[in-house]
Amino acid sequence: MIPLWKQKSGHGDEPVVWDYHVILLHVSSGEQNFIYDLDTVLPFPCPFELYSVEAFRLDDSLRPEFHRKIRMIRADLYLRTFASDRSHMKDANGKWQKPPPAYPCIETADSKMNLDDFISMNPKVGWGSVFPLPDFVYRFGRQTDDSSSLEGR
Repeated sequence: MIPLWKQKSGHGDEPVVWDYHVILLHVSSGEQNFIYDLDTVLPFPCPFELYSVEAFRLDDSLRPEFHRKIRMIRADLYLRTFASDRSHMKDANGKWQKPPPAYPCIETADSKMNLDDFISMNPKVGWGSVFPLPDFVYRFGRQTDDSSSLEGR
């Protein structure tokens, strides 16, 4: 679960606690990266620095067991491998908690449902890399002379 602030379904300055949340990080060749979050009230796209401060905030006020992690997956890999039969959107009786999207379920040749592998914060499970939130923010925040040597820049 991940608390995020500045969400459309939020109330005042309270966070929305998502069971998982998907955002797009656009790593720019310029000095500023951008976050695309369809659920934020912040600008769209949002400069990474602004999103970090306003939506992520710091883990300092959270108990250590609630410190956040981010699973980062390259867009091309995500599009090739992600599958969801939307079963996570149903209650214990099999009824929709909210109406499902009108478009068909996303599936691959290998899977109809692998959402749990994408939302797991176990780095040995699924695709991509798992970062503690401060490491993610440090790595993709505004580029400076000190950070230009980071791998993947």
